[in-house]
Amino acid sequence: MELAWRARRRKALVTWPDAVDERLDLLVAAGLAAGESVNRSHLLAALVLNADLSPEVVTDILRAYRTMSADELETANRAAAEQWPKARRTGPRRGTGRISRSAGRAATAHGGSAANNEPS
Repeated sequence: MELAWRARRRKALVTWPDAVDERLDLLVAAGLAAGESVNRSHLLAALVLNADLSPEVVTDILRAYRTMSADELETANRAAAEQWPKARRTGPRRGTGRISRSAGRAATAHGGSAANNEPS
């Protein structure tokens, strides 16, 4: 029997407000605080897997999301952040302006600049 979390993977591009992303990090931190081995991908999959599929519940969840103010969410995030250590993210960092070593090596190997990864 294959376990669901080990089944064939699919990448999903998700865009959402920064405060929602912070909330996901807080959920990961809560899992870590409980002693679980958890990452963002596993947590999102677990939430989707355990979500109620009834139209009424989905509607209630969507309405709650669409009517919550940004201030309410940020306040809730701040309160939760005080409870758990900050979750470390694995993988590439967003918005650092830095390129990876392999991209730098590839650029310089082809006569480009490692700083901007463009041919010179």
